Amino acid sequence: MKYVLLLLLALLIVWQWRTHRSAKDREPPVDAPHKPIDMLACSHCGIHIAAHEARQGASGVYCSAAHQRLHEA
Repeated sequence: MKYVLLLLLALLIVWQWRTHRSAKDREPPVDAPHKPIDMLACSHCGIHIAAHEARQGASGVYCSAAHQRLHEA
């Protein structure tokens, strides 16, 4: 009888450990971004750059001031 109780106790401990571990795996990481960043292609070279870093020009968006000058000249 005591071996049956020990086996049940061991199974209960393993079951609790597995359910706790799988619940932690479902939580999103803390440093994950919450929304995607809009990306734009440079009108001169085609490289993609974040929308908040892009330079707006008369003929489109650019990754740098040099590309803006070259393309709009």
